[in-house]
Amino acid sequence: MRQETLTAYGATVLRLSLGTMYLSHSVVLKLLTYGLGGTAGYFVSIGLPAWLAYVTFAAEAVGGALLVLGIHTRIVALSLTPALVGAIIWAHGGNGWVFTAPGGGWEYPLFLVAASIAQALLGDGAFALRPSRAPAAVHAQ
Repeated sequence: MRQETLTAYGATVLRLSLGTMYLSHSVVLKLLTYGLGGTAGYFVSIGLPAWLAYVTFAAEAVGGALLVLGIHTRIVALSLTPALVGAIIWAHGGNGWVFTAPGGGWEYPLFLVAASIAQALLGDGAFALRPSRAPAAVHAQ
């Protein structure tokens, strides 16, 4: 198999994994486990406005679905990173590195930031319904 094909398949695996993670984090955790009211209550308890919980839920759910489908992958992956950076700063940053720490550490959200940036750099991969536009070529000097 050619390297371009392997890279496309690798980007697809990453895209599907990220999309599934964002969907499960929004629908399973925020909606079905804690409920949107409970999630909003948690946001308030850490000093954030309640409305931000609903925006975060919607962004993760819609963004996750778009990633799974392969619709504008680059911009979607980049658009979801601020929520993860916010989770590191406001929710997990003071809890330590390991995510199994009480309240959850910040290594998992940081990994997801890195994976989302990698996805934006790699692009859609194979089987995308609406591929992203490739960025202008970068030339090493």
